Amino acid sequence: MYIEKELSRGYNAYLCAEENNGEGTMMDVGLLIMETGDRYVFSEPEKEVAWIPFAGKLTAKWGNETAEIDRPNPFEYATWCLHLCAGDSCTLEALGHCEIYVQKTKNPRRFPSKMYRPEDTDTWRRGAAGECGGCIKRDVRTSFDFENAPESNMVLGEVVNLPGKWSSYPPHAHPQPEVYCYYFDKPQGFGAGWANGQVHEVHHHGLLVITEGTHPQVMAPGYPCCYTWGIRHLPGDPWKKTRIDDPAHAWLTDPNAKFWDGEN
Repeated sequence: MYIEKELSRGYNAYLCAEENNGEGTMMDVGLLIMETGDRYVFSEPEKEVAWIPFAGKLTAKWGNETAEIDRPNPFEYATWCLHLCAGDSCTLEALGHCEIYVQKTKNPRRFPSKMYRPEDTDTWRRGAAGECGGCIKRDVRTSFDFENAPESNMVLGEVVNLPGKWSSYPPHAHPQPEVYCYYFDKPQGFGAGWANGQVHEVHHHGLLVITEGTHPQVMAPGYPCCYTWGIRHLPGDPWKKTRIDDPAHAWLTDPNAKFWDGEN
């Protein structure tokens, strides 16, 4: 399933867990658009909340803590992510135009709310050694997952997909539902995303909902894309870097695999 919306100032809902189980994701997902001087309060009595600003300058206050965030873009600037426990609140004040990805899900467990700053973000330079002929080079950034937030019901991070390159590749699957929200460096940027046995043309601010099957992505030449990746743990089956590679393409992971590149 792929969703595009006409965005407006404020919170723009893409998925709601109370409507068709969030299309199988068990999550609320949205984009928060803010302008200078806007304030927004997150306060969910039953749901944990996590957000990542794709771009913007803002002040975030929660508990007794404050963070000043200035992220002009997600390509050259590292990830900030606030993870709020259900029952805790956070106030955002925009100091400029802001575009903020938001996901929520029910969670009765208590845990300390935390801001994952750039220095806390785990970055995996996937494909940096030239695998698959250099076609899968990208940065996979993880803010939190089961390893550093085992009390959460979610996972959240970002992928920086270089222009003309592939990500979520070689093709793989996992039983836990996942969503991708796309942010291109230019609004006319586009690519293609596989999900649930279908292929979708994906665009700036689009949302891909993945509930089954492999889900590789590719971006058009000239258009780098940063997309958030959010996973909802299944009851009794959390995502622990779960990766079921498509056996038809397992040969791609062989370090001695030979590729015809048109030169030899």
